[in-house]
Amino acid sequence: MSTYSARDTHKASSQADSRYRYTSTGPQRKNRISYFYDDDVSTIHYGKRHPMKPQRMTLTHELVLHYGLHERLEMYEPRMATEEELKQFHVADYIDFLRTVTPDNINAFKDTLSRFNVGDDCPIFHDLYKFCRISAGGSIEAARRINVGSSDIAINWSGGLHHAKKIEASGFCYVNDIVLAIMELLRCHARVLYIDIDVHHGDGVQDAFAKTDRVMTVSFHRFGPTSDGGEFFPGTGAIDEVGHGRGKYYSVNVPLKAGMDDATYVALFKDVMNKVMEVYRPGAVVIQCGADSLGCDRLGTFCLSIEGHGQCVEYMKTFDVPLIVLGGGGYTVRNVARCWANETALLVNAKLPNAIPPHAFLDFYGPDFKLHPRIHDQLRNENTPEDLTRIRAAIFEQLRYIIHAPSVQMHHVPPSIDAMTEDGWAAQRERQLELQADLDAKARLGMHNGGKYAENDYYRDEADHDEEGGGGDDFARWARAQAAAAAAAAGSSSSGAGTSSSSAPDAMDVDKAAGAS
Repeated sequence: MSTYSARDTHKASSQADSRYRYTSTGPQRKNRISYFYDDDVSTIHYGKRHPMKPQRMTLTHELVLHYGLHERLEMYEPRMATEEELKQFHVADYIDFLRTVTPDNINAFKDTLSRFNVGDDCPIFHDLYKFCRISAGGSIEAARRINVGSSDIAINWSGGLHHAKKIEASGFCYVNDIVLAIMELLRCHARVLYIDIDVHHGDGVQDAFAKTDRVMTVSFHRFGPTSDGGEFFPGTGAIDEVGHGRGKYYSVNVPLKAGMDDATYVALFKDVMNKVMEVYRPGAVVIQCGADSLGCDRLGTFCLSIEGHGQCVEYMKTFDVPLIVLGGGGYTVRNVARCWANETALLVNAKLPNAIPPHAFLDFYGPDFKLHPRIHDQLRNENTPEDLTRIRAAIFEQLRYIIHAPSVQMHHVPPSIDAMTEDGWAAQRERQLELQADLDAKARLGMHNGGKYAENDYYRDEADHDEEGGGGDDFARWARAQAAAAAAAAGSSSSGAGTSSSSAPDAMDVDKAAGAS
């Protein structure tokens, strides 16, 4: 069961200054937009010098509250994913390893670390398994709310860990919450579209669904050599990586050079995604909004502004298809929070003032204290008009091979999702084709199906050590800000803050609803 205490939202409302509140740009749809957040992410720490900072989700959440956006959201604290749910995609040995290894007993696993690609990029830290369960739990719950029709848009900024593989960690990612969410969506949707605007290629998600036509992956990312002679991580995502078997042409890659700016990126994004939506016609969309494609990111090499990045998310909302919005990369934490708070506003038809509202973490946004800092013109755009024309032409040619949206006969009770990966997709599709052939033969003979072949209920259409801001150790600053926030919360609680809560459907209830005839 997912619940969210309203204590902090009450506090934010009571202290809100009208100068920092959002402005409405459209109708309020609070009961149709769900938002998942677990404050325990603020206690997770990869290591002092590691660029991944889970605290960026708390910074984002505080902006959401102090801009007043919670008034337009159904807010939930998601339950943590279970071991069994994680093993629906990941191999059991790997999940058992994540569940049992800690910094204190790591020496007992020294012969296993390399097997699961654990090391400097993917270290073992306290509460690692808990962090994986929080991230995956939010994304799975988001998918379930989409499946039962209780949300049109579901947001989980703690998700989006797109590099994790079935049998190993990769690129700061341990459990692939995106794959788990898509597998859940496939119980009720014939086709799911995955979009990735992280600066790094969404390799883990592409690999998971490379052999099926029921998931199309579209990744916009940096690709090619770097200034030190290596390859930009993860080194995959060439334009000729198009999928395999039944999934051939359903992996779409948009490989780009350094310095991508708003004008060229947004124009290319809209052109490609308009064509993808026209051809593929998904029943649900998942977008990974990695903020390392922003300018001035510690690890990224693009030059998108907060506004330009948000235009891509806002564009996908215009198609009015059920949408899951996830986080991802982003290593200049103050800009990550700015980006995702702005995109939360866009998703709820709101516009935020440029000034950052006063709150416990205001110090992180100095010296300008603005939502839209100047971060988008720091590198030369190495992508020539000829490069972009060639990429468009290649992708449009690839999409020509998808003559129409693939049709999938679905049952009242969707098949078990643990069989719906890799080669399991092909076997499932063959069984569906055999059933359809049998049905066609009976129809030609004038035989009534007697209810054996159920009408499809779910598919009816073919349709660190950081030196940021004021300088100093960011983790120490974080600890001071946390202490200040706790003190403020204690004062607010003693003055009678509200304690109401909302609840999302229990997982068992959702599964029953998805399988109901």
